[in-house]
Amino acid sequence: MSVLINKDTRVIVQGMGKTGRFHTDKAIAYGTQMVGAVHPSRAGQIEVFDGETDHSGVPGRGDSYRVEIPIFRTVREAMAATGATVSVVYVPPPFAADAIMEGADAGLDLIVCVTEGIPVADMVKAKSYIQSHHGRLVGPNCPGVITPGQCKIGIMPGYIHEEGRVGVVSRSGTLTYEAVHQLTQVGLGQTTAIGIGGDPVNGTDFIDCLKLFNDDPATEGVIMIGEIGGTAEEEAAAWITANMTKPVAGFIAGTTAPAGKRMGHAGAIISGGKGTAADKISALKAAGVVVAPTPTDMGAAMLEAMAD
Repeated sequence: MSVLINKDTRVIVQGMGKTGRFHTDKAIAYGTQMVGAVHPSRAGQIEVFDGETDHSGVPGRGDSYRVEIPIFRTVREAMAATGATVSVVYVPPPFAADAIMEGADAGLDLIVCVTEGIPVADMVKAKSYIQSHHGRLVGPNCPGVITPGQCKIGIMPGYIHEEGRVGVVSRSGTLTYEAVHQLTQVGLGQTTAIGIGGDPVNGTDFIDCLKLFNDDPATEGVIMIGEIGGTAEEEAAAWITANMTKPVAGFIAGTTAPAGKRMGHAGAIISGGKGTAADKISALKAAGVVVAPTPTDMGAAMLEAMAD
């Protein structure tokens, strides 16, 4: 099983520019059902993709493909014509929040926003809008969501993923890849990997994902990757203590980060004495989470958690 997406998920692209086209091609090669795009100034055009399927994607390993994707003026038109229920957003930062809200207004079940650099004020408005409508937002500033061998939405490399037993949720894109690679190497694999993004205002948080994995029969354990800044990890630790029925491993990035200095992500900053790595690690350990001391120990930490 999987959470959020599977082999039957039909996806449209919001923003078919250079970046959108590049990653759409990779998604098609992996076997994702990319069925349409939204770009108001290019409505009525057809975007053609030719290539060979990704060797790591289950559908038609090594086969060549030719996919024609129609471009629509609005999300609502794209959904009506294609039956899509999910979108991925590659729209530039000044317009990305509007794209998210358009998707929510049209009734999409899931919106995955990869765009980095969206103004916080815009995201506050977009998050509030999402909460008053049907659907879920993952991101922004995230690598996306992948169910190995079935569906890849976003920018993550498909070949490091392998169908398996562990759910992955992470604020860091790069560390998501590292954790996934280690889980594959130690033979655990992944059910679904979700990059929730590193911005201070996002759509889906750790607790949302933990709930999904806790309810998924195929997920036997979860690894969560956090970083300095905010209190999301501490809140997740409290939820784990009260509700989690499956083993959890974790890693917190930023143990040596100085206070008041933003480290990479917009939300990765120790401010007002809160959001330190030590506080997060302490909270997770108190909740029974096996915390990896370094990024290279994440796979081993998950094995340890599942062995207890």
